[in-house]
Amino acid sequence: IGLPSPFVIHADQGTPSASTSNPISQAIRDTWETAKRNMNESAAQMPEADYAFRPTDSVRTFGQIIAHVAGASYVYCSAARGEKSPHEEADFEKTAKTKAEIVKVLNDSNAYCDAAYKALTDKSAAEVVPGAFGGKDSGRASPLMGNVGHFNEHYGNLVTYFRIKGMVPPSSRR
Repeated sequence: IGLPSPFVIHADQGTPSASTSNPISQAIRDTWETAKRNMNESAAQMPEADYAFRPTDSVRTFGQIIAHVAGASYVYCSAARGEKSPHEEADFEKTAKTKAEIVKVLNDSNAYCDAAYKALTDKSAAEVVPGAFGGKDSGRASPLMGNVGHFNEHYGNLVTYFRIKGMVPPSSRR
């Protein structure tokens, strides 16, 4: 679009920002920040009483989705960090029941993941972490991109829940 090469357009903002010496890892961080913002704002926006809402008995409640995302984030981000996950994917779906408890586990998992995204460089993104993700060798970037995809997948669920409740979801409110 005619911008000098050190500039990138971010789809969520429509404004140029200076690129870094690590454009790949920065792009991964940018997608994380957007996905995290959508999930955090969803958790904040939904009233406590509607955390138990589910459109049909065969799907998770609103709160269970957020708790699930929090647990899964530990699995994804621990792989990128080359660590054993401190939590299992389903831990919080079983234990976090109130909005306050669910928001806390989401915030804690986000902080755990933030460290993995912050430490990522283009060089470290390509480093193979043996057996770290699903028992398979993978580049350090792979589980972080998987985490973003997982957030976006479940944010799509939450958008539907908001619309059924007659609410405008966070990304549309912006």
